[in-house]
Formats: sequence, C-alpha cells, structure tokens
Amino acid sequence: MFVRIVKLSFHLENIPAFLENFELMKEKIRNAPGNRLLELYQDKQNPELFFTYSYWDTEADLENYRNSELFYEVWQFTKKLFNDKPEAWSVDKLVSLK
Repeated sequence: MFVRIVKLSFHLENIPAFLENFELMKEKIRNAPGNRLLELYQDKQNPELFFTYSYWDTEADLENYRNSELFYEVWQFTKKLFNDKPEAWSVDKLVSLK
C-alpha cells in the first residue's frame, strides 16, 4: 500500500465550490478500484490550504484512477479554483500506530 498526498491551495472565495464538489465526488473517488482511504484536511493557520490523503493498493490503481473519466471530471472542475500550483507526493507507508 502507498499513500498519495496532494496539496491544494484555493482562492478564498472558491473554497465553498471546492467543498461542495468534493462532497459530491468523495464517495466515487473512495470507491475507485484499489482505493482504501480518502481524507481531506484544511490547514489551521491558512484556510486556503487543503491536503488530500488517499491510500492505494498499488501505483497502477492510482494511475488507473488518474486516467479515468471520474478524475478528469474532478480535475477539470477543481483546477480552475486554485490560487497556486498543486503539489503531490506518492509515499510508501512504513509505520502506522493506532
């Protein structure tokens, strides 16, 4: 399993539209083949800054999602709301304590 972390920065006035669209799409994204977890975080100091964390069984599962119609629809809507270039990292989960 590996984790995809995406940093998203929005114009303040676009945050409600982003959150509304995320609410509509989150179950579809979470149910993409190979997706095991989807989380959305908002920075406490900078409300324009968000992070998504998603857990994937394999890199191929993430790539299949990124090449899907669903991703295209989500990204076409979301990218016009940004106030900065998004950043993304794919990382291996090494340790998790609960």
